[in-house]
Amino acid sequence: MTHATIDTTPWVRRYHPAPQAPARLVCFPHAGGSATFYFPVSRALSPSVDVLAIQYPGRQDRHTEPCVDDMAMLADLVTDELGPWLDRPVALFGHSMGATLAYEVARRLEAAGTTLLGLFASGRGAPSRQRDERAHLATDDRLLAELRKLSGTEARMLDDQELVRMILPAVRSDYRAVETYRHRPGPPLRCPVLALVGDADPKATIDEVRSWAEHTTGPFALRVFPGGHFYLNDQAPAVLAALSSHITPDQGAERT
Repeated sequence: MTHATIDTTPWVRRYHPAPQAPARLVCFPHAGGSATFYFPVSRALSPSVDVLAIQYPGRQDRHTEPCVDDMAMLADLVTDELGPWLDRPVALFGHSMGATLAYEVARRLEAAGTTLLGLFASGRGAPSRQRDERAHLATDDRLLAELRKLSGTEARMLDDQELVRMILPAVRSDYRAVETYRHRPGPPLRCPVLALVGDADPKATIDEVRSWAEHTTGPFALRVFPGGHFYLNDQAPAVLAALSSHITPDQGAERT
């Protein structure tokens, strides 16, 4: 079964199918995040771009499935799932943990012969810039404090004890995946890379994000926005315009 007959799979969510779009954008959530984070992106870019959002195991409707806490394994699984969706030009967008995962998927796709429109890496230092972070080893209370500090999850959701019990295993698994990730040497990407970051992001400095330039032989650009780790929530119109201008230049020009 291919995308021609199905719009949703356990791994891939296609909220606003755009079968006539000239390009496809695959979106990768942050640690603890889910595919629905990109529902507004899908709505905004359709029908100019066919947006797919990746749903990791262990959350929402996949909450009964085991989480995957190894970045390489997760990248292998996602790459396999994207096979049927490579019939048109594809770009990858990832925020935070999702940026690292998108990069690893991009490496695998290019190694298999796929030409990508580009990689959009948001809120994450370059793979070669390693931080010694161990939030995945913290107590539940400390992990919740980390989530509140980043403002990635609405505070009222974290006050719901039943919901917290449901999401914490996925959050911890994702943090383990990204914090134990180590970049493996290999050929740089060939596709363009656009790195995006908030100017007050505690998880990624502008210097760390600028180092994404080292990971491609293609064009590189850096965009800095006002805000913290989840700057893209407040800067959505500008972020969407930046994505559009790289994926479909004509439409992007119309949006700006």
